[in-house]
Amino acid sequence: MIAKATVESFPPQIGAHCRVLVLGTVPSLRSIELRQSYGHAQNLFWPFMGELFDAGPQWPYAERIARLHARGIGIWDVLERCERRGSLDSDIVVASEVANDIPGLLARETGIAAIALNGAKALQVFERRIAPRIDASRARSLRVLAMPSTSPANASISRATKLECWRELQAWARSE
Repeated sequence: MIAKATVESFPPQIGAHCRVLVLGTVPSLRSIELRQSYGHAQNLFWPFMGELFDAGPQWPYAERIARLHARGIGIWDVLERCERRGSLDSDIVVASEVANDIPGLLARETGIAAIALNGAKALQVFERRIAPRIDASRARSLRVLAMPSTSPANASISRATKLECWRELQAWARSE
């Protein structure tokens, strides 16, 4: 059995003209090992970003991030840290969850118009720990998009269906 370990988020990866912020839950063990968000080879996040914004896994990580920033897309996690066995969101110890300061980020980054939550656990944590702390006027101007998880653990939805849902980001992204 894998022991519980404290897992920490990476810093936010937000460009100068961020319009949509994609929030995962917290990095997987593979992502931590690589120091790259969505680092697991079977995670569909980067293939989807490739199809939607030419920011796919064929590019070095820094280039993928730069390409997302050019389109107004930032990435971060809902949790700053938590305890978890392995990489599954279902193994997160709820009592250990510490949310990232997304309300503070939204107060500083006023151009963010939408938040895309990557999976049910990210949405759940956002609704429980973050949304109540967002200034009411800011919350009214913010669109929250519940996206299907790009994780390989989310096998109940087809790749095509997931991609179709993720296409909604194109409406929020900056033009090329």
